[in-house]
Amino acid sequence: MAAQAFDYVIAGAGPAGCVLATRLSADPSVKVLLLEAGPEDKDPYIHWPVGFYKMTSGTKNSWGYETVPLAHLDGRRMWYPQGRVLGGGGSINAQVFTRGNAKDYDAWAEEEGCAGWSYREILPYFRRAEDNERFSNRYHGTGGPLGVSDLISPHAMSKVFVRAAQELGLPYNPDFNGERQEGCGLYQVTQRNGRRCSCAIGYLRPAMARPNLTVRTGAQATRIVIERGRAVGVDYVPGTGEPQHARAEREVLVTAGAVGSPKLLLLSGIGPADELRPLGIAPVHDLPGVGRNFQDHVDVYVISELNGPHSYNRHTRPHRQLWCAAQYYLFGCGPITSNLAEAGGFWFVDQAARSPDIQFHFLPGSGLEAGVKALGEHGCTLNSCFLRPKSRGTVKLASADPFAAPLIDPNYFAEEHDRRISIGGFRLAREIMAQPAFRPFLRAERLPGPEVKSDAEVMAYARQHSKTDYHPVGSCKMGIDPLAVVDLELRVHGVAGLRVCDSSIMPQLVSSNTNAPTIMIGEKAADLVRGVAAVPEPAPASAEALRQVV
Repeated sequence: MAAQAFDYVIAGAGPAGCVLATRLSADPSVKVLLLEAGPEDKDPYIHWPVGFYKMTSGTKNSWGYETVPLAHLDGRRMWYPQGRVLGGGGSINAQVFTRGNAKDYDAWAEEEGCAGWSYREILPYFRRAEDNERFSNRYHGTGGPLGVSDLISPHAMSKVFVRAAQELGLPYNPDFNGERQEGCGLYQVTQRNGRRCSCAIGYLRPAMARPNLTVRTGAQATRIVIERGRAVGVDYVPGTGEPQHARAEREVLVTAGAVGSPKLLLLSGIGPADELRPLGIAPVHDLPGVGRNFQDHVDVYVISELNGPHSYNRHTRPHRQLWCAAQYYLFGCGPITSNLAEAGGFWFVDQAARSPDIQFHFLPGSGLEAGVKALGEHGCTLNSCFLRPKSRGTVKLASADPFAAPLIDPNYFAEEHDRRISIGGFRLAREIMAQPAFRPFLRAERLPGPEVKSDAEVMAYARQHSKTDYHPVGSCKMGIDPLAVVDLELRVHGVAGLRVCDSSIMPQLVSSNTNAPTIMIGEKAADLVRGVAAVPEPAPASAEALRQVV
């Protein structure tokens, strides 16, 4: 097997992997290898923001996963898109820029024993990453690699949603990542000049000219090589099919995501020994938490029929697409600049909750995501999801074949609390759609339909029609308890020279989309790997400000 030596070998070029490769290779004395199983991010649909509607289906830039039959969804298998392309999930997501709630990170520190990961301590890493066109204050940064902007051409129906949510009682919020999270508004997005700004674009692309950074796409990591209790390299298979070995003189950094990272550890013999042996994998280190603590947000949505062509669905016709292309290339505006999930908000079902427990994503169209029903050119969709599920699932191996899909079980709705709050969030979504602002545009609710009324009927609908919100985390959790996989510096317990540095380390799911928090993890991980002091914390405006949400 051919071999080559580097200081750091990074397995997975998702958001965190791109951040790490960029930050570590800034030292010219360090040699860095970044491995990505998928192709380069050359598909034009990646870079056109509206291309999100193409990203949730197919396998061109995705692994093509589906879940196991889900016990609490009537045995249904759910389509489960995960990025398999340079930039990972950040190259295929809806570009919504939200960070979560300050109390999420304080819970990591206080409830999970993750000292150093409180909101006050991680906020500087959010600011370091960000290049925000509108904000520069203690919550936001400018000049960072990640382009963050307002939508250029938000759809009129997205603004109708914001008015309707206000009519229900949600306050308008111009910044979900500022002093407070609750309220409604238009989302900021990870775009720059009307194009997607993934970490592959914002971070990695400028760094790829460095002679000490090697990026290999079409190279699937198959095993972490452990010698005498230390990770010394990664075996991988490139497009040529000839197995290769990359030796890591300093560390192996796993950044393959909440599905890919536990899979790679398990293939390498790191995980529950009693599960590995029956698959023919010799346990290298018995670590029971690998693949446990798996969490995700699940959407329960309302689809309404509009009384005219008031949605993006009208642009599916060829002549309309030509006009959209002309707007985009000549004037830099129009539907192609849309991320589709343009508006939304955060609100409460449980009024005693410590922070908002429901998030909304409004899409001025129907059938814009895989598995969601389309209503021709006359539909709109409102997704609602419970933000802090108690249900925990697993990621396991189906076999010792590194090219076999893993067994993904988010275990949605296993806990009664999750079911109750999700039903409440669905009812809030229905109430928003029933407000006066929508009445001039709506014909009727079509899915599930007004005949679905009782909690039991709503839950039956949710079991058949809910979908992932694409936010899997937690399967290699950070912490100090028996199920913790990594310590507070993201080092794998019991294996030297090995860290996991992505969304899989989250001990609890954050109350928002997960792209920005994953980038924060990559930024903090870069400092931990380099052994440099943490970014200085901004001086708080007041004690009250620190209690507010991001």
